[in-house]
This record gives sequence, C-alpha cells and structure tokens, in this order.
Amino acid sequence: MDHKDLIASLPAETKDRLQRRSNTAGLKHLSIHLAALSALSAAIVAQIPFWPVLILPQGVLLVFLFTLSHECTHKTPFRTGWLNDAVGHLVSVPIALPFVWFRYFHLAHHKWTNDPQRDPELGGKPRPDNWSDLLIYLSGWTYWSGMAKVLVQNASGHLDAPYLPKRQHNAMKVEARILLGLYTLTLISLTYSTILFWVWLLPVLVAQPVLRLYLLAEHGLCPPVANMLENSRTTFTNRALRFLAWNMPYHAEHHSFPNVPFHHLPALHHWMRAHLKSTSNGYAEFTKDYTRTLST
Repeated sequence: MDHKDLIASLPAETKDRLQRRSNTAGLKHLSIHLAALSALSAAIVAQIPFWPVLILPQGVLLVFLFTLSHECTHKTPFRTGWLNDAVGHLVSVPIALPFVWFRYFHLAHHKWTNDPQRDPELGGKPRPDNWSDLLIYLSGWTYWSGMAKVLVQNASGHLDAPYLPKRQHNAMKVEARILLGLYTLTLISLTYSTILFWVWLLPVLVAQPVLRLYLLAEHGLCPPVANMLENSRTTFTNRALRFLAWNMPYHAEHHSFPNVPFHHLPALHHWMRAHLKSTSNGYAEFTKDYTRTLST
C-alpha cells in the first residue's frame, strides 16, 4: 500500500476532521514560541549572569521558525487565510527565507520528493556523502549562500526556475527587495548598537547546525521513490522537539497528506504508523546511521 491508497482508505469523516484548521491552535502555539523567544531576548539584552549561554537556545528558537514558515506555505497553521500569509512573511525575515518564493519551491519539493534530479531541495546534487561535505552543510554555509543568491536574483527579476509561476514573479521581486533593504538597514544599525547582533544575527548562525541535522532526517537515507511512506521519514522524538518543530517530525504523515494542519498530525500518525517504511527512534539514532554511510 502506498500513501495514496492509505489516505484513500481513511473514512470520509476522519479525513474531514483531520483537515480542519484552527486559529486557536495556531495562535496558542505561536504565542508560546514567541513568548519563549521574547524572554530569552530580554535576558540577553539585560545581560543577566551567564547570558552568553542563552545564545544557542535563542538561535534554536529563531531557526526553527523555518518549520512555521514551511507550514504557512501550506496554509494550514491557521484557519484564516491572510493570517497564514502574514505570519509566513513575518517569520521569513529572521531566517532570510523569502516566503512567496519558498511557497512554490516547497510545492515543487512535495511534487518531486527525493527525486535526485527534480526535487529542488536536492538541486541535482546528492546529500552530503562525506565528512567534509557534511560539515559544510551543518555550518549553514550552503543555506546562507543559497538564500543570498536567491534574494539577489529575485530582486533583479531573474526568476527562471520552472516551478515559479510567472504571475508571482513581481511579488517575488518585491519581497526580495524589501528583505534586502531590511538587511541593509540591519547592518547599518550595527554601527550604532550591537543588540541585533546578540539577539538575532549571532544566534541564527550558532544554531544552524541544529536545524540542519533536524532537516537531514526528513528525507536522508530514504529511497528516491514516489511513495511518501518511503521517501519521507517520521522520527520518534520528545514532545518538546515536536512542539518546537510544529509536529514536523511526523514528516511521512505530512508528505502523505499535506492538507492536515500541524495539530492533527499526531492523530494522522495513529492511522498511518503501521504502514510507515522510513522511521528512526530519535535524531541521535538517525545521525548515527547517517554518519555510518559517510566516506572520509
């Protein structure tokens, strides 16, 4: 049974229930995330005792806004459409991920998941298969340099990827110019105050390896097949990490039924668990398995 057959086998009332979005669930989740981020930011600005140790958790909260941006591309975290778009645009700023562009990039990823040639996440290149490439990947260099290239190309109107619809080219050009303008102002502000360096820029750089390891587990070591039960991994982990990642460790479930919002993924997992083909008992187990495949 592949993912299409499995989803088709679900009772109609179950499918309807699983796809119901909720502003309450989304806003509650977002509020807790932002409250934690605000508390750490305030502690760093106040330079409480041992405040430098807060840089990493601050960065983790920031970089994992990626998972919320990802959810917003599907318009699932909130019932209200404009709220998904507004939040998606806002969380794109600290992680340099242009939201309109990312929506279509990500939809192409869903269409061609783990296809070595057509999945834009792979870009025709294999995932790191040696220690040197893995360390470069974990550093975040490929992400930051890639996003810088995307922003400059989009701002100049060079939008030639086949998955980017022409009707959205102007919106992508405008958002790229706005983001580049904001980052220019940020750099200028550093000549007057270092606050943004300590609460934003340094944390997102320091925490990037955490996000990269997490993302590597989503499809790493999974076969390049069309069945989402095989080409995507569900990683069994603790509630804190599931909360941080908006339940995206249930990744095979998400790819099998993308219309299901984050707060219903545990329920979908109940229906799908026996049919999952790619799973790991935690990120430590996946990382250990992945590093065993690396060449020197």
